[in-house]
Amino acid sequence: MTQTRRQFLALSVAAATAARLAPTIATRAGGSRRVLTLVYDKSLGMMRAIDRLVP
Repeated sequence: MTQTRRQFLALSVAAATAARLAPTIATRAGGSRRVLTLVYDKSLGMMRAIDRLVP
């Protein structure tokens, strides 16, 4: 299955939204925060977002 850039962007936005809305055990523990980083993906030829938890 090949994805167009538009499909990839829609999927990544949906995934980021779901990750923020869904409560996780790590965030309930407290003391951690989310960091959103944009990186250039050479294989896709576009920017993509990486969302991670930092203690």
